[in-house]
Amino acid sequence: MSIEKTLSIIKPDAVSKNIIGKIITRFEDNGLYLVAGKLLHLSDDDAGGFYQEHKGKPFYEDLIKFMTSGPVFIQVLEGEDAITKNRELMGDTDPTRAIKGTIRADFANSIDANAVHGSDSQTSAIREIEYFFKAEEVLNK
Repeated sequence: MSIEKTLSIIKPDAVSKNIIGKIITRFEDNGLYLVAGKLLHLSDDDAGGFYQEHKGKPFYEDLIKFMTSGPVFIQVLEGEDAITKNRELMGDTDPTRAIKGTIRADFANSIDANAVHGSDSQTSAIREIEYFFKAEEVLNK
């Protein structure tokens, strides 16, 4: 096991429900520490660049429209096996299949409005963190 950083986004549906704090508490209660964070309203260019690997897929346009529909809270989490732990805490992408007690089971509306995003690998985490944060904006614990 190792200390890792991962990117987490609290999506517009969760921000609009005023549950940012509840979601962050889930991470903190499970050993993940907030080492950077910002509330942003993504532009089409911001969202398009972030989700560039999905460009051309059938859901891409809806994803960009959703991610720019309201503010998002973008954060860097750090902790032991942070990437895996974050993904376990989020639950299945489809909230109807997510295990009870996961963020998506408790707070998501649909497979599209699924409350949170988390990096899926070390490579993705590095790219995603660098996309939104300068090195000096991320605390080192």
